[in-house]
Amino acid sequence: MIKTPSRLARLLSAALILICATMSHASSPTSASPSLAQSEASLLAGLQKGIAYSGFRHGQHPDRGDGAVLPTDAQILEDLHILQNAGFEFIRLYDSQENSSDVLRLIRANDIPLKVMLGIWLKGEISNHEGCAWITEPTPEAELAQNAAKNRLEVEAGIRLANKYPDIIAAVNVGNEALVTWNDHLVSLESMISYVKTIRSRIQQPITTADNYKVFAQYGHELADHLDFLAVHTYPAWEGKTIDQALPFSIENLLEIRAVLPDKPMVIAEAGWASTASEFGPRATEANQTRHYRELMEFGKENNIAVFWFEAFDEDWKGNPDNPAGAEKHWGLYNIDRTPKPAAQ
Repeated sequence: MIKTPSRLARLLSAALILICATMSHASSPTSASPSLAQSEASLLAGLQKGIAYSGFRHGQHPDRGDGAVLPTDAQILEDLHILQNAGFEFIRLYDSQENSSDVLRLIRANDIPLKVMLGIWLKGEISNHEGCAWITEPTPEAELAQNAAKNRLEVEAGIRLANKYPDIIAAVNVGNEALVTWNDHLVSLESMISYVKTIRSRIQQPITTADNYKVFAQYGHELADHLDFLAVHTYPAWEGKTIDQALPFSIENLLEIRAVLPDKPMVIAEAGWASTASEFGPRATEANQTRHYRELMEFGKENNIAVFWFEAFDEDWKGNPDNPAGAEKHWGLYNIDRTPKPAAQ
């Protein structure tokens, strides 16, 4: 009996055909497209199913200049048990401040079987008023200098946590979309490499930086020697893709990196689909979120690529406070009240 190819296999084939067709018109075509399948050794701590987590509920937020309002221990524990019971093995934290420290403390104290990719958040050290759509004036030099000083403190905080929780923290990520040219917290490639080298010399865990796929395609060779793996962000919805195009587009993104760095392990550090979004119109639905989540997780499992879905819970502090339907508020697998959306059921 001839076995009918799975839907995922057909989507992967379509993406490979697209890449081959594109490369056939390039000035230096290759004889074959690179493969995305990785060995199990490429998985972080042998785990594949991850999710981005910060856990801020209604009325809570990180420090935006006027102090933070943080989740309580009981709220964090509720979240961690929800994610553990949903089968997640790995959570991604974005900074090394008090909230992340609380999460790590509670995982250890309650013996929760979750590993962590710890974040070290980097503030902007370069004024990106010409590249970032929501910065209209140059950032003052004094503010940039303050940011650099805060970044050095954040690096030290991350190093302390990595060494305090080596049994829980399985990887460390330095900066989040800090190299991509459209963001508001830009650092130079040289500064990023310097931070990575400093941290790498003082911790045991593998280290990376998380960024848009284009960054690794552009700067891959400069970064590769300093990173243990690549932490890739891929967002078909932000780039105008339909749900039918979503997985093939993400595969295309990864193949673009693989063509530059054929031997470097990759994880998908962020990928998601907003269930509501004024920016995406009718493409933003719970049904589309469910489909992209399931297809992407299946793809990661079949290819030994760890996937950190973005994100665990809706967070209403994000984005424009005057637009409750804004995409930034609606990426969660769970609503802000912790009820599951269809993708989590």
